[in-house]
Amino acid sequence: MKSSSVFSVALLCLTFCMGQYGIEAAADDTRIQPYPENPWYWQYDGKPVILLGGSKDDSLFQIPDLKEQLDLLAAIGGNYIRNTMSDRKDHDFEVYPFKRLSDGKYDLDEWNDEYWRRFSDMLRLTEERGIIVQIEVWDRFDYSRDNWGPHPYNPANNVNYTYEESGFAPRYPKHPGANEQPFFFTTPPQQNNEVVLKYQQRFVEKMLSYTLTRPNVLYCMDNETSGAEEWSAYWAGFIKDHATEAGVDVYVTEMWDDWNLKAARHRRTFDHPELYEFVDVSQNNHISDQEHWDNFQWVREYIGGRPRPVNTVKIYGADTGSYGTSRDGVERFWRLLIGGAAGARFHRPDSGLGISKRARAQIQSARMFLDEFNMFEATPDLQNKLLSGRDDDEAYLTHIGRRKYAVYFSDGGGVGLELPEDLAGYTVKWLDISACKWSAVSDRKSGKRVQLQPPGDGQWLALVTVTHD
Repeated sequence: MKSSSVFSVALLCLTFCMGQYGIEAAADDTRIQPYPENPWYWQYDGKPVILLGGSKDDSLFQIPDLKEQLDLLAAIGGNYIRNTMSDRKDHDFEVYPFKRLSDGKYDLDEWNDEYWRRFSDMLRLTEERGIIVQIEVWDRFDYSRDNWGPHPYNPANNVNYTYEESGFAPRYPKHPGANEQPFFFTTPPQQNNEVVLKYQQRFVEKMLSYTLTRPNVLYCMDNETSGAEEWSAYWAGFIKDHATEAGVDVYVTEMWDDWNLKAARHRRTFDHPELYEFVDVSQNNHISDQEHWDNFQWVREYIGGRPRPVNTVKIYGADTGSYGTSRDGVERFWRLLIGGAAGARFHRPDSGLGISKRARAQIQSARMFLDEFNMFEATPDLQNKLLSGRDDDEAYLTHIGRRKYAVYFSDGGGVGLELPEDLAGYTVKWLDISACKWSAVSDRKSGKRVQLQPPGDGQWLALVTVTHD
């Protein structure tokens, strides 16, 4: 099916649903939504917000110390978590969503109340703390390799269908990126596998029975998928249909696996704001240094005709993992913040810094910076043209008109900042990011160019405020 047909089907479904139920979704400023005055960012509870976070697990609702994790995040100004609906046995505490019978098999028509109690508790606890939850509905890693053998959707483990009826095989030994699992081909525009699809629909409807009543939820269809666009568009439309029926607005996206943001697969979301009202470019966080900034700014340019929030719910980089060092992780976080990201969250260990002491320092310093600098009025300097004597990856700039400038230094250095000609004076103060501490304000009276040199090595942020004649 061609791309235009895929999205025509999704939009037709939405239109039909609205007409069928006679519903026009009511505006509700308390819910998470793009900020009307600057749609690059989010609004929540009637106020613009920047989403910053970190956590130690993907399916956070499953962890036994959830409340402590959320309290720790909220205490440092964090307000953003990732929650996959995953149930694979990475630890000893995960449970499946379906009821297990006395013979050890599962009944996909019956629920495991414990799974859904945990999920409901997570939604309540996050709402109480003003934390936004970005849900990933499907995670391809749940249904391949060792995770497929014990899974309830595997016909060997349920009383609802056989291998022949479902089209499933006993094993899927390849990396799920091979996209060979029929689980992800069930929708009507694909194989129209009604045997399995009805259980997938039932699962999503159960999830929505909890989430649609909550104001703090965003929806991503998959975790880093290489699947077909028909799959993603179908579930995006399915969720939006049910939201329309409930009389609420929701916002959906997809997370594609390609590390190259210019890859054609990313255009499936970039080119369709009518269905995907925000984008997630987490896979760019495999990239480091100047290229990481350039790729993110390319996305902002590409979708600039219709600005939308750009989230990165997974920032890779930790000395314990395979996708960059801990320093890479914190640098990626700050490039995203200065570069105009609507949401930035440290990925869980061991591939990310999670909610470690180092991650917490970044979030706390970011909130200190945002208390002094209104990012909702700022414009990232895409090519950092106002900085002179700059080496690649040395410093990054965002500014509020000709009044206020913020320069992030990844590791010491020094650059010149071009200031307006009609200035009467300016002030400079420095944020020691690792120490979460501002320096004293330094007043200066002259000079069209200010030379900025951090007080030491490591990560610093300069805040320059100009007064005009």
